[in-house]
Amino acid sequence: MRILSVASAIALAGLSAPAAGQMHMPGMKMPVPQKKQAAPKKPAAKPKVAAKAATKKAGTTKKPAATHAAHEPAPPSSSMGGMTMPVEHGGMQMPSQAPPAGPSEMPMDHGQMAPMTMPMGAHAGHEMAMTGALGPYPMERESSGTAWQPDTSEHMGLHVMSGEWTLMAHGLLNLVYDHQSGPRGDDKAFASGMLMGMARRPLGNGTLQLKAMVSPDPVMGPSGYPLLLASGETANGRDRLIDRQHPHDFFMELSASVSQNIGSKSSVFLYAGLPGEPAFGPPAFMHRESILDSPEAPISHHWLDSTHISFGVLTGGIVIDRVKLEVSRFNGREPDQHRWDIETGPLDSTAIRLSWNPTRTLALQGSWGHFTDPEQLEPGVDQKRWSASALWADDVALGWKAAATLAWGRKTVHGHDDDAIAAEASVKHIGWTLFGRGEMTENRELLGVADGPSFRVAKVSLGAVRDFRFADHLALGAGGLFAVNFVPVELEPLYGGHNPTGAMAFVRLKLQ
Repeated sequence: MRILSVASAIALAGLSAPAAGQMHMPGMKMPVPQKKQAAPKKPAAKPKVAAKAATKKAGTTKKPAATHAAHEPAPPSSSMGGMTMPVEHGGMQMPSQAPPAGPSEMPMDHGQMAPMTMPMGAHAGHEMAMTGALGPYPMERESSGTAWQPDTSEHMGLHVMSGEWTLMAHGLLNLVYDHQSGPRGDDKAFASGMLMGMARRPLGNGTLQLKAMVSPDPVMGPSGYPLLLASGETANGRDRLIDRQHPHDFFMELSASVSQNIGSKSSVFLYAGLPGEPAFGPPAFMHRESILDSPEAPISHHWLDSTHISFGVLTGGIVIDRVKLEVSRFNGREPDQHRWDIETGPLDSTAIRLSWNPTRTLALQGSWGHFTDPEQLEPGVDQKRWSASALWADDVALGWKAAATLAWGRKTVHGHDDDAIAAEASVKHIGWTLFGRGEMTENRELLGVADGPSFRVAKVSLGAVRDFRFADHLALGAGGLFAVNFVPVELEPLYGGHNPTGAMAFVRLKLQ
């Protein structure tokens, strides 16, 4: 824990004082282009003789390096101030650029290199492409825990190089006013969000990564915030949270991973976290590009991705090109009502996930999990869960970016199979983001009993946010959303009608 905390502090400190971060690449030489020689003037007399001599000379001259490189792949290189620098350094790759003919080489003065800041957007590969922490694939493929997303996804955050370390920070703070209608509704103002720090460096033939993420959610109190049709976990160790979303723990992730390449497109890896995220489900909702701009949690959270904070995770896996197979042992108990501490428990649950990115724009996964004693208020009751999802992201027009998610989850409790489906989408253009979600769950917890009847409920929400950049890496946004809920006839008296509504207005500060 101390190592992980220090790593996070290093990442944040390196970003606040980038002048201290230097990029050292020992043993590297940097070709320097020579000034292009002016072609000699052709003599006025005897033009045919001169042409024949020039042709003969060209036939005996050694081919330039650029011509040879057309037949053999050139090493990756980085262009800095008109100079081309070949790079073979750990897990980092830089866009190839053929060196000019006849370069001269000179030693590299490490002390004169300025710190490098890398914007990691959807097209960041044009400036600097980095491989993932778990294998030799694009960094943009990685999401929460060890989950994958499309290679074309946005990878938000501020990146800085310091020696062999890559440091990254990302932060989001939402200030929200929430209104939920009807007898079961309520009003509340609250803060939510996260601050994440990451430190990564080459290790052997692979990568070492340390990651820490914290949240202001516990400030909202143990009862969380009003959210009709949501359920799961407990507020005080005695009562279920119903029609409310629980606050996340202050420590959302403290993890370390190490990978080793076993081929040009394959690797093995090990991931451990306290807390961490086991190999189950799609990326957590606050990391999915299709809906990360929404300040509300999905009502399908406890079918799809509630394991994103598990106090004790150990995951091993293998990557073969675009396919990843991983197995986790983890503590299956949901976090308790104490949101500021770090809990411990046996690694008594198992999850298996198969991920496949058939194209750059699509990420698929299927997963299964056996959860031992997950609910604090139902001791001795185990669960089995299944999940499948498809995530898509791409540029749909010049300046327009779209993303979508379709996910299904199943919980088997007390011999009952209860399903949930969620569909999400977002469109971004020049500071504006439109987002929406539709979902359905079969919920047995809405009456507050352990094994109650299953009610099929649904919800549709639509919102927008406008961001204004006011500093190099800071943006201030303002937005809102409106939601319509759908309850069966049996629940209408409890909710004051068939279609209770909800709304949120929010402002946010984002580090990017």
